[in-house]
Amino acid sequence: MAVFTIAIAGSGVLAGLLGATVVGQAYMQKQQADAQAAEIERQAEQERTAAEGEELQRRQRLNKAMAANVVSQSMSGIAGEGTPESIAMESAKQVSLSEGMENLSDRLRQAQLQRMAKNTKRAGTLAAGSTLLKGATQAASMGMGGGGDTGGLE
Repeated sequence: MAVFTIAIAGSGVLAGLLGATVVGQAYMQKQQADAQAAEIERQAEQERTAAEGEELQRRQRLNKAMAANVVSQSMSGIAGEGTPESIAMESAKQVSLSEGMENLSDRLRQAQLQRMAKNTKRAGTLAAGSTLLKGATQAASMGMGGGGDTGGLE
């Protein structure tokens, strides 16, 4: 009778240790996923800031080029109509299209990083839940099966 009592008390201690370990593992998985997601979100914010800076530089270059064209045309005595103006307008359209594509690409990259951060958080939550379920299963088998011995039927 005393041996049976010690065995029950010993399995309770083991189950408690297992439970604490499992909860600790799940907590660490969740924390790690949250840290990864925060890093990805920080990266997306840096890319957004960099894209805004690049956009500003592109616009400044375009404005300089267009101003230089206007000055060049006015100094050469060319009126603001006709072929040179058409060329300048077409050039401005092409630059605008190029800027639009770069801006779209930047936004898509940022959106992808934000989705990646969300998915990382979800994966961490799922991994933590899985760890908890696995630990509960192990604890239940320890409690019901006398220490989890399956008699070699694994």
